[in-house]
Amino acid sequence: MPSAAKTPSQNPAPASVAAGGSAAGISPAWQWAGLAALFAGLVVALLFSGAAAARSVSDPGALVRWGLPISKGLHNVSLATVIGGLIFATGILPRTTGRGRKYPKDGEVEHPLFTRSLAVAAIAGVVWTLSAVSVLVLTFSDVAGLGLSGDAQFTQSLVYFMTDIETGRAWLWVTIIAAVVTTALFGVRSLTALALTLVLAVVGLVPTALIGHSSSSSDHEGAINSLGLHLLGVSVWVGGIVMLVLLSRMLSSTDLTEPVLRRFSALAGFAFALVLASGVINASIRVTNWADLFGSAYGQLIVAKTLATLALGAIGFMHRQWVIPQLGRRGLSAKRVLWQLIAVELLVMGATSGVAVALGRSAPPEPTTYAPDASPAFILTGYELPPELTPERWLTEWRLDWLWIAVAVFGLVAYILGVAKVRRRGDKWNPLHTITWVVGLVVLTYITSGPPAVYGRVLFSAHMVDHMALTMVAPIFLVLGAPVTLALRALPARGDGSRGIREWLLVFVHSKFSQLVTHPIFAAGNFAGSIVLFYYSDAFGFAMREHVGHELMNVHFALTGYIFVLSMIGSDPLPRRAPYPMRLLLLLATMGFHAFFGVAIMGGTGLLAADYFGNLGRAWGPSAIADQQMGGAVAWGIGEVPTLLVAIGVAIMWSRSDEREKRRVDRAADRNNDADLNAYNDMFAKLAERDARLADRNSKLEGRS
Repeated sequence: MPSAAKTPSQNPAPASVAAGGSAAGISPAWQWAGLAALFAGLVVALLFSGAAAARSVSDPGALVRWGLPISKGLHNVSLATVIGGLIFATGILPRTTGRGRKYPKDGEVEHPLFTRSLAVAAIAGVVWTLSAVSVLVLTFSDVAGLGLSGDAQFTQSLVYFMTDIETGRAWLWVTIIAAVVTTALFGVRSLTALALTLVLAVVGLVPTALIGHSSSSSDHEGAINSLGLHLLGVSVWVGGIVMLVLLSRMLSSTDLTEPVLRRFSALAGFAFALVLASGVINASIRVTNWADLFGSAYGQLIVAKTLATLALGAIGFMHRQWVIPQLGRRGLSAKRVLWQLIAVELLVMGATSGVAVALGRSAPPEPTTYAPDASPAFILTGYELPPELTPERWLTEWRLDWLWIAVAVFGLVAYILGVAKVRRRGDKWNPLHTITWVVGLVVLTYITSGPPAVYGRVLFSAHMVDHMALTMVAPIFLVLGAPVTLALRALPARGDGSRGIREWLLVFVHSKFSQLVTHPIFAAGNFAGSIVLFYYSDAFGFAMREHVGHELMNVHFALTGYIFVLSMIGSDPLPRRAPYPMRLLLLLATMGFHAFFGVAIMGGTGLLAADYFGNLGRAWGPSAIADQQMGGAVAWGIGEVPTLLVAIGVAIMWSRSDEREKRRVDRAADRNNDADLNAYNDMFAKLAERDARLADRNSKLEGRS
């Protein structure tokens, strides 16, 4: 491996190398070519679909019609670059030049690749912020049908758009998030703070998903979730490729080329699967028949984008299977092929990103909008009322929540890969752990996509079934699967100072935040107290009316239940374990609290979230207040049974712990010939001898007196 990259003048590249990259990396000319491919794909797709054509009514002008998609293209690429740069800094590249160092010590400095990745992310953050402002202003002009202007009326209307219109508020939030992330990138160097910055950057994708034109489809929430997952996968994939291209010359002069490529290749594989699957799902929501798919300009752009995605996946497969394994053996020739493939991937990805932006500006063949005479249920939930709930419909009525399906599929695939890796190494993994994990994922999917989720939007009693199962039933099986223990055993430890999944798990387990949230008293208080705070505040109504609130509710109660069960019967590592008597005491207190909460709901006469449940227009089933009182009984009954099972589990673990301690003591006694027992008996013998001497002396004193 060369110690430094040679310039083209020192080592002229052959014709094949000039086609994209060389052993020294990818030249700036080809980096600019990737950006040019983005705009070329955008322009061609806009012309093909007619999305940039002048409108007959309220046309904002050519500057807005072309400036808006160009600004969105810059926004998407810069956001992806920020996410890619933060992923490289926090999970792929070493922090310092010293092996295993977390911070510069003993005269060491930040690794040049780490510094470069953050510098690229910071510059991209500036572009992201400016492009978000541009998209905000141009979107207003496009929606209002007004050309750009600096007069007072335009400014006042723009302020109203940002504060009172959903699309304007969404882009205002994107701008604020971009500005905060960019500011952090210029001043933050702690890996933990950078990881939090990465999370905030990913949150910046949420407003874009919420206002995507597919959100007006018949499957409103499915469209939002699939689009959000698609944006996440694209940002990780595109951002990683951009970082590889921009770091290629520095990477070629180090011994990190192979590990960096391997780490990103694994991440890109998951991103590719997420992009392809979510793209197909989102397209199927918008294009409902084969004629529209192949016969309309919109459908044909989807086909072109899908084919390009498959081509990119094939290039990634060649990286992983053929090129990366040759890096250590064939040296410069393998690196040359590697950078050539990445250069081609950059060009294809740039053109595909342009097509994606054009798709966002184009109308689907059969757009779905809210009808003026929409039912109350459709207005409140985005869906018509399901049929009357019957016993068999607890199995048949489904509405797939793609976010939680993605979580379940990822959890299943990652777990199976982890078990396979542990077994290939010759270690054992209890099959019961695998079975309980799979059962937990199935239960989680049923809760979030099955009848409890469907009827939980219109019946308080069904919602309470959904809630209690999410917070008490699924976590029991998931905790028994011991996923953290499996990850720590399956994932290799890194020795170059970078943090992989294993290192981040250990950091989180030993963090002060983990010490707080997993403390048995806090976990029990959060588990029980958050129920009251949620249902007797506006948070409940927000969760029922808004999609974001609904998903946040699911995340909160799933994590709350998981942490509580983990602190009671889990085998995964925790900063602190409560003694068994305290665990039983906390469980009994939780059972009493659930009973109190359920009885309070059963006897309540005021309707919770009355503006929601009272206005659904449901003509079947019990009244809203009677259904709510039934939900109180559900909260009491379903909440008690799993808690009792956990209490039984704690008692069994306590008994086994005592048995293990007894066996340990017996083994120790066998090794030292009951030395402890003999010492114990000797102590009592000495005490008895002392008491006898005292008694004899006292009797003598009494005789003298």
